[in-house]
Amino acid sequence: MSKQELPVVSADGAGAGTAERCCPTLLAAPLDEDQAAELAPVFKALGDPVRLRLLSMIASRAGGEVCVCDLTPAFALSQPTISHHLKLLRQAGLIASERRGTWVYYRLLPAATDRLAAVLTRPATDPAATS
Repeated sequence: MSKQELPVVSADGAGAGTAERCCPTLLAAPLDEDQAAELAPVFKALGDPVRLRLLSMIASRAGGEVCVCDLTPAFALSQPTISHHLKLLRQAGLIASERRGTWVYYRLLPAATDRLAAVLTRPATDPAATS
């Protein structure tokens, strides 16, 4: 995976309509080269089962954040491997991290997942959207 980091629409998750304004859905208009190049690393990061599970564990955690010490035992992988997967999710702009003492805490960046959802959502005017 490339070392390119993606810009985050909003680090605080604000701006519910931002995703729709910045990115048309795949079904409304074809993506241009820049949009495809920007979105591909995010989908690539999500294309790994371990990273998808990590993102799900972080996103579903009560309180909105989770310590890496709580993530590692859920996998039959070494701590450095888990850290590598978390780094790729961070580089893709899906999660943020904060070091507190010896531990690192992770939280979902809702604007990033909202943006992906907006890109994959059928337009409201699409008659097939109701079926």
